[in-house]
Amino acid sequence: MKLIVTGGRGFIGSHFVELALSKGYKVVDIDKMNYASHESLPFDNDSNYTLIKEDISKIKYLPTCDIVVNFAAESHVDNSIHASYPFIESSVLGVWNLLELIRGKPIYDRPLFFHISTDEVYGDSGHPSNEEDVLNPSNPYSASKASAELIIRSYNRTYGLDYMITRSSNNYGPRQYHEKLIQKCIHCLEEGKKIPLHGDGTYLRDWIYVKDNVEAIMMLMESDKKNEIYNIACQNHIRNIDVVKEILKWHDASEDEIQFVDNRWGQDICYNIDNTKVLGLGWNPKHPKGIYKWF
Repeated sequence: MKLIVTGGRGFIGSHFVELALSKGYKVVDIDKMNYASHESLPFDNDSNYTLIKEDISKIKYLPTCDIVVNFAAESHVDNSIHASYPFIESSVLGVWNLLELIRGKPIYDRPLFFHISTDEVYGDSGHPSNEEDVLNPSNPYSASKASAELIIRSYNRTYGLDYMITRSSNNYGPRQYHEKLIQKCIHCLEEGKKIPLHGDGTYLRDWIYVKDNVEAIMMLMESDKKNEIYNIACQNHIRNIDVVKEILKWHDASEDEIQFVDNRWGQDICYNIDNTKVLGLGWNPKHPKGIYKWF
């Protein structure tokens, strides 16, 4: 089977590509190689791997494949608040362009469009959000991801394009860029800088180790499911301040290294998604709850 993976040089995408290659898939990776893309990865010399350096919002041709797995997106909330257009370009125009390229293929040659979304499309959630809940994004990043989902579903209704959507909770692990909380903590400590923490640090997130996430994505991709949405999460809810304290323990550092800063605009208090649907297919995370030390 041949896959097109977009954003396969990024954090989650690179782990998925690595897994796909280990299972014998041929992978064509479309990545525009922005600041968070990796120049060098362990699978660069794999004979089943091909890199196309292109922007998904501008690419004019999709090679023949069985499935397009779309990881490509700008993803840092703070960046979206300060400059939202790159998020619209990648998650709205980029997704629209990919769907148009698929629509232009003969019906017998159209791949499944497998889109990677986020739990942030639900916004603040006092109860575990399930896949049928109304989307209520709080910032330009999550709004761009919610918009992408609606466009995808409209192309299914209007043109008959098949899709799958996964909404993942907060990922962490190797290769993550240091703008994200856990990697930022590690980076700040290595650089001798204070760790900035929004508000009082009590905001709650559900953390998933990246390899558990891509295993769930792979399981869904290999299933006979289509035109459905799945939440992927571990019910591993931890306050931001407790995440930071755990990283401080790894480095034998004190809480004096924390610097509390103003909340971001539109701050979400809690992300909480119901993972019953994906658990019902037999997936279970392999890594322990808490923050797993991977190095």
